[in-house]
Amino acid sequence: MSIGRTSDADASAGTPADGADPHRWWALVVIALAQLMVVLDATIVNIALPSAQHALHMSDGNRQWVVTAYTLAFGGLLLLGGRVADLVGRKRTFITGLVGFAVASALGGAATGSGMLFGARALQGVFAALLAPSALSLLTTAFTDPRERGKAFGIYGALAGSGSAIGFIVGGLLTEYLNWRWCLYVNVPIAIATVLGACALLRDRPGSADAAHLDVPGALLGCGGLVAVVYGFSEAEPRGWTDPLVLALFATGAALLLAFVRWQRRAPSPLLPLHIVRDRDRAGCFLTMALAVIGMFGLFLFMTYYLQVILGYSPVRAGLAFLPMTAAIITGSTQISARLLRRVPPRALMVPGMLLAASGLLLLTRMTVHSSYTGEILPALLLLGLGMGLTFMPVFATATAGVAPRDSGVTSATVNTAQQVGGSIGTALLNTIATTSGAAYVTAHLHRPAQRATVVPAGVVHGYTVAIWWAAGVMVLAAVTAGLMVTAKAPENAAGADAPVPESVA
Repeated sequence: MSIGRTSDADASAGTPADGADPHRWWALVVIALAQLMVVLDATIVNIALPSAQHALHMSDGNRQWVVTAYTLAFGGLLLLGGRVADLVGRKRTFITGLVGFAVASALGGAATGSGMLFGARALQGVFAALLAPSALSLLTTAFTDPRERGKAFGIYGALAGSGSAIGFIVGGLLTEYLNWRWCLYVNVPIAIATVLGACALLRDRPGSADAAHLDVPGALLGCGGLVAVVYGFSEAEPRGWTDPLVLALFATGAALLLAFVRWQRRAPSPLLPLHIVRDRDRAGCFLTMALAVIGMFGLFLFMTYYLQVILGYSPVRAGLAFLPMTAAIITGSTQISARLLRRVPPRALMVPGMLLAASGLLLLTRMTVHSSYTGEILPALLLLGLGMGLTFMPVFATATAGVAPRDSGVTSATVNTAQQVGGSIGTALLNTIATTSGAAYVTAHLHRPAQRATVVPAGVVHGYTVAIWWAAGVMVLAAVTAGLMVTAKAPENAAGADAPVPESVA
């Protein structure tokens, strides 16, 4: 396709001759609402979990499935969701995901037992896996001008990075002033409004007529491998790293993923075309995203418990404590990355971003039982948020730039898979480190029962700081990965920078 030429898809969608969707900014609002809803549900139930556990009589061993049922289904099925979007049409997939997500949310809110809630959360993850990749691919096709696309991705990246923190705030407000069930019911009106907006505003090409079928063996191997690995990390916390079940899960996951790669090389319609991963820039973005989110999700877990259990904050106050970090993420993404990405290479934003985030985590390693929020916690959260904001936007934009239209859905799904699987692994991995270190500290320092009131909280905080050291190391590794692997030039300096993105590449 020649540079600047209007694509057949654009013509069929009724867009102007220059390829720009006249409703693109309103479409961004619709897409952003859907993405925010998906990201919120990864964390919104965390603060509500104690109330839900009491109401539905869950055991301590089973309560984790309220969170992991969602993340496992979401992360494990994202690649399939991306391919479905390519085959049947992104707008159709987007609306189907919204309707299904709303129904699953209503079922979860009305749950009469723990099994019903676990099933509803898993069903939410299934429809989120349809919704997220179709949302991102719709965004890439709605904005074809490089400058407008940078602004759009800045907004999208800010939501992707701050949605988890917003989830804690909303979860705290709903739990404290209404009921834990509203953490699920709240999705229903949002989904209805988004469906109406999608029907009126979104434009998309029809599904691929050339694709004969879905790669079912690839879906089973890839999804099964991801679920096994994430489930293994989840079970490593209560069981220990050397438990036979944990080792078996890791071995099974590795074997399934290896078989997945081998199958993709010869599959007639591969779920994940390997040329997408072979591209150095995209592979670097996928890995950078996964590593960045490992540290960020672990921090959310620790800081939520630190603020509520150690400092005695209410759920609402703990949620509000994350607002400065959310503001920093939005600032870094929309006011810095979106303005600079067209002038500097992506890694010139990603590397400093990861190093800023690592410096924020290093500040948190100094926190104690009596730390001040404004003097010690707040500066660290601001640095972390700014660093993540600098990183998210160029990762999303670079990973999806220059992708053939037939592969945009699966590429978008791979970005989201890296984010979701990284978050799941980070939560399980860092929580295991924190729990082990905290228990060792208490064992070494608790000599008399009278010391328990002081030693146990100190041990908990010690476990958090040890895990945060590891998280900081992961952030530095993400910076190294971005610096070595992401070699793309600034869009204005790259060949064909003025071409519509991604329509100019076929």
